[in-house]
This record gives sequence, C-alpha cells and structure tokens, in this order.
Amino acid sequence: MKLWGGRFSKEESSSANEFNASIAFDQKLYRQDIAGSIAHAKMLGLQGIIPQQEASLIIEALYGILADIEAGKIEFTIENEDIHMNIESILTERIGAAGKRLHTARSRNDQVAVDFRLYLMDEIRVITGLLKKLTASLVATAEANQDTVMPGYTHLQRAQPVTFAYHLMAYFQMFRRDIGRFEDCYKRTDCLPLGSGALAGTTYNTDRQLLADELGFTSVSENAMDSVSDRDFAVEFLSACSISMMHLSRFCEELIIWSSSEFGFIEIDDAYSTGSSIMPQKKNPDMAELIRGKTGSVYGNLMALLSIMKGLPLAYNKDMQEDKPPVFDAGETLRSSLAIFTDMLDTMHVRKDRMAEAARKGFMNATDAADYLVSKGLPFRDCHEIIGKMVLYCIQRDMALEDLSMDELKAFSDKFDDDIYDKISVRACIAAKRSYGSTSFDSVAVMIGNAKKLLHADQARD
Repeated sequence: MKLWGGRFSKEESSSANEFNASIAFDQKLYRQDIAGSIAHAKMLGLQGIIPQQEASLIIEALYGILADIEAGKIEFTIENEDIHMNIESILTERIGAAGKRLHTARSRNDQVAVDFRLYLMDEIRVITGLLKKLTASLVATAEANQDTVMPGYTHLQRAQPVTFAYHLMAYFQMFRRDIGRFEDCYKRTDCLPLGSGALAGTTYNTDRQLLADELGFTSVSENAMDSVSDRDFAVEFLSACSISMMHLSRFCEELIIWSSSEFGFIEIDDAYSTGSSIMPQKKNPDMAELIRGKTGSVYGNLMALLSIMKGLPLAYNKDMQEDKPPVFDAGETLRSSLAIFTDMLDTMHVRKDRMAEAARKGFMNATDAADYLVSKGLPFRDCHEIIGKMVLYCIQRDMALEDLSMDELKAFSDKFDDDIYDKISVRACIAAKRSYGSTSFDSVAVMIGNAKKLLHADQARD
C-alpha cells in the first residue's frame, strides 16, 4: 500500500501509477533528499519530537542508504512514485517502525522544495565556476591578441577597425554579467523552505533555524504557503541559463562565420570539428553549431516552466512535479556547452594575417577621415557628406581612401593635408580612440588589467 493509502479503498491503477510517478527524473535529487532528511531527523531528536535514540538510528540508516545508492546497490521503484517515498520506504524496511517517524512535522511539499533549492544551489556553484573558467580563457586569448587587428562589424558589414582582443573582451563583459545573474539567483534560492509542512506550518515545536544551519541556508522562509507553492527561483535560474546560452550562441555564430573559407579568421581545432560522410574535404564546426542549436532547447525550458506556473492557485499543485525536467535539462545543457566552448576557444588557431587583410578593406577608416575634417573646423554632418562622396568615388574606381592622391583629396575639401595619410591607417584609427572603453590599444590593455583583477579576486574568494 502507498504511504498515503490509508484513506483509499482500492489501489491506484497501474496506468495512473505510472503516469503519476516522477522517480524517473527526480531520483537526481537523492543526495539532497537524504541531506534534508538527516537534518530533519536531527532536529526532531533535539527538539524531543521523536526519541533521540530513534533519531540517531534514522540518521545512521540514511547514511547507509546514501552509500548504497552511490555504490549502485539500490534500484528505485515506480510503485513508490518519487525519490522521497522511495528513500522513506527503504528506510522503513531497514529499521522498522522508527523509519515511519521521519516524516513527522513535514510534507512532501516542503521536502521537494528544499531538495530542489539545494540542487540548484549546487548547480549554480558549478555553473559559475565554469563561467569563471571561460572568462579566464577569454582574458588569456585577448592578452595574446592585443595587436591583432580585425574588422569591427555592424549589420555584418565592415564598420570600423578594432583589435581581436577588444572583440573578445566584449564577450568577457557579457559572461561576467552572467556570473552576476547566477550569483543573484543563488541569493534568492538560498532560503530554507523545510518545516513549512504542506502549506500552513506545523503544530510541533520545530527549530527551522537549526535546519537552515545544518543544510547551509542563510535564511528561513517567512511564509509557509509561499515556501511550497512558488518556483520563481527556478524560473530565474532558467532565465539566467537562457541568457548565458544566448551569449554562447552569438559567439558560436561568429566562430562559425569566421572559420568559413570566405572569412578564414580562425581555424577550429580538429578535436572540436567533424567531417562529412560524403565530402572528404569538409571540416565542420559542429560543436559551435550544436551549442547554437541547444540554445533553443534551453529557451523552451524557460517557457515550459513559466507556462506550468502561470495559472496555479496557491498552494502546491501536482503540476509542479513537472518543474524539474526543464531545470535539470537546462543546467546540464549549459554546463556541457560551457565546458566544450572553453576547450574550443583555448585550442582554436587565430589567423592574424587574414584578419589584418580584411581590416584594410571596406572603408573602415571613413569615420576617422570624417573626424579628421572635424579637427580642421568643419561641422561633423558636412564631414560625413564629404567622406561619403569620397567613398563613392573610390568604389567607382576600385580604390581605398588611402590610395587617393592629395590632388584628389583637395578636390573634395581644401582642409586635407599630408597628415591625413597617417591619420587613416588601420593602426592609427585604432590608436586614436580616446574614450573610456574604446578599442584603442591602451584602452584594451586597461580592460585586460581590470579583468585580471576580477579573476584574482574570484580566486581569492573561492
């Protein structure tokens, strides 16, 4: 008979039992479930709610069950529905009636809530560690490419020359914000729901602060109904996962484009590429493409949980059993994507010559030419028009701005002088940027220095 079967006159149908069971996926929570039960048993004993001797017996048996699960000696059953009832059933089989006392002063509602929060706190710690590893890799690659010039793009059209280090440090900032989002999510996840009961609390003289201390929570939930009925912390986790995957996907899109023959800016290492079953010459950036594709799945997980939660009255509803698969999947996808991407970044070959060659084309010095005329006293809008006409003139003659003779330049504006040629070289265009956060060599060196300070602070804190 089910642990909840006293009120029922007949057994659940086999099809309903199978449909109702969640053990296929929530068995991932066995460590957290046992940790929560050990803390709960300790509290029950110390508070005199159950005999101390039985509390000790329960705790010892739970440690034994944990060891046996990790040794592969235990098979969970669908008849016991979920991880909570599976472990409680095994406990009762091993120590008898004392095992039945464990569920005193708690419900599966607060039990699953504490398991889920503990799981996500562990997951967030792992993900932030992977993000920090990726940001360290970005800084190292940027430091090695401070003099590597490349085109900067808007609308995927060549716009202004930048350094590859500058481009990489843009992603550094994105992933640092991702770390901040997960750290913020951790703060809101780090709140103990255990001891809330089904929705209204309990009549027993429990000590929820003791539970929080035992399980490593920094705060205790204020409202029992809220504790068991919301999953906003999980939605926030999925949102943070989605944003991180978006950043990975954008970076992967660029790596895919850059590794094509048309660009040839980088070459992805063979270890992170695949071939074609029919075309012998092919080298495909499949890892980058998979990360890009998996991003859509993570977005779907976020929408799934939002949709599950959107119409639920308080407090707990069985719909919430479906909260875990999207969270488990998103976390696993992000973890594997971060690990693969970091390895792929560390091993890719940067083709500096191809980047530099591309940076010399596409009139990317046009803005600097306009700024040159501004420095000579002309309004920017007039300068913009003059340089636009010069670009059209060059396009019609298959020339670059720096190829124009002084006579040709003077035909557009008498403000041009011989110093224009030094002002519109690729490296001069980059070096001339003065604003904080620009692509200038000095500015990027500051970015890298600041980033390294952040990384050192992370190491000291971790």
